[in-house]
Amino acid sequence: MRKDLLRLVLCALTLLIATSCHQNTAKQKVTGPNGATDISKTTSYPSEQRAANAAEIMARKEVPILCYHQIRNWTAKDSKRAKDDICPVDRFKAHMKMLADNGYHTILPDDLLAYLTQGKALPTNPVMITFDDTDLDQFTVGYPELKKYHFKAVFFIMTVALGHKRYMTKDQVKQLSAEGHVIGSHTYDHKMVVKYKHNTDPKLDDWTVQVDEPTRTLEKLTGKKVEYFAYPYGLWNMSVLPELKKHGFKAAFQLAEKRDANDPLFTIRRIIGSGYWSASGLHHAMSKSFK
Repeated sequence: MRKDLLRLVLCALTLLIATSCHQNTAKQKVTGPNGATDISKTTSYPSEQRAANAAEIMARKEVPILCYHQIRNWTAKDSKRAKDDICPVDRFKAHMKMLADNGYHTILPDDLLAYLTQGKALPTNPVMITFDDTDLDQFTVGYPELKKYHFKAVFFIMTVALGHKRYMTKDQVKQLSAEGHVIGSHTYDHKMVVKYKHNTDPKLDDWTVQVDEPTRTLEKLTGKKVEYFAYPYGLWNMSVLPELKKHGFKAAFQLAEKRDANDPLFTIRRIIGSGYWSASGLHHAMSKSFK
């Protein structure tokens, strides 16, 4: 009788220990640092979502991305071609009002990459607003209009121009960054990327002068990483794409040319917010260009 009782007690203890060990093992499988759930270490949940490949990125609907340069009224000296890049003040204001009235919500490059590579949701009617070349009127005219509608934008800065007449100052760029706008690189002095050459002398190496040094300047100025690049004149070729990756960029923006099917993140399309377009004309262009 005593032997049977002892056997029952031993069996109960064995079962209790086994159950406890199973619970602890299961807990270790799902608990990460600081008690956070780590589903990548369990067998009952899917592993961390993989990044989309180029074909999947190309298949996603494009987000409208606008590019502005100068925001000022035309003069008699402006050529027909220049007027495309020069958006008169009232026309720019009408463009921004159209976006607000039509329920557009501005996104930034990190949002775009999360959508393209991970399928993360975007707000309804997403749009990205970008500015190239550091012109002062982007701050004196563009910035107040953005603020009026609670829009955020990307400013691609050409660092040689900082503080010069008709261009933004370092403090103005710093203010834009501090208020949530993104600062990207647009090279040192707008030299075409397709003409860059390597040189053992850093002072003569285009990738150092045009890319690395401007990046350091902007990062020191804003206290933030500079991870996005806009091609001067929108021009690129296949050879520059791996170089930009080597120099720390996550993505690069061209103008309206066809994306590279193998590297869509470094050939993201934009259209110029033409000075010729009315608000309705811009809306039509956005709908037609971004499928």
